[in-house]
Amino acid sequence: MVVLLLWSGIHPHDRFTWWLEVAPILIGVPVLIWLYPGLRLTPLTYSLIWLHCLILMLGGHYTYAQVPLGFWMEDWFGFTRNNYDRLGHLAQGFIPAMLVREIFIRRSPLRGSRWLPFMVICFCLAFSAFYELTEFWTALSAGGAATDFLGTQGDVWDTQWDMQMALIGAIVSLLALSRVQDGQLARMGIGARSVSAVTDPASAAT
Repeated sequence: MVVLLLWSGIHPHDRFTWWLEVAPILIGVPVLIWLYPGLRLTPLTYSLIWLHCLILMLGGHYTYAQVPLGFWMEDWFGFTRNNYDRLGHLAQGFIPAMLVREIFIRRSPLRGSRWLPFMVICFCLAFSAFYELTEFWTALSAGGAATDFLGTQGDVWDTQWDMQMALIGAIVSLLALSRVQDGQLARMGIGARSVSAVTDPASAAT
């Protein structure tokens, strides 16, 4: 991650945008290292966080509207815009969902509760909305300098699309990865009820 972070900071498309995009890495990773002795997360969660950092670093280096992967997707799928930012906001729900779910299981009364998936989705939506507000506040403060950070590409519904993608990402993450996370938590001696147990009465009764 350090090597990729250094690479992303070498001659980025816009230095101001780079700082804004990688700020979550510069803040979040040191916090995770600090918490590690008392809160060691599952390998799944750490791997997803690493992937999210990679997405942020690419977006910071090129700006989200200029990432080559987005242009490749235009050619592959016939998109009319660079949709790398859509991928980023999908990850903004998909990846934090597992982080939040694990923290809720380990540090809150939601462990084993039927409310757990709902509260995870609510948190991811709140986080997505807060990120959009952060973009709004940055644009108001910096004016034209924040254009690349906003990355709307002329789409008047960009904010709504971003939050919808985060919602979809959170739901898919819960459905696809909860059992994997539960298995890793069990190997760490931490019990959890998976999404399938919440939605399957027979499994829940067991």
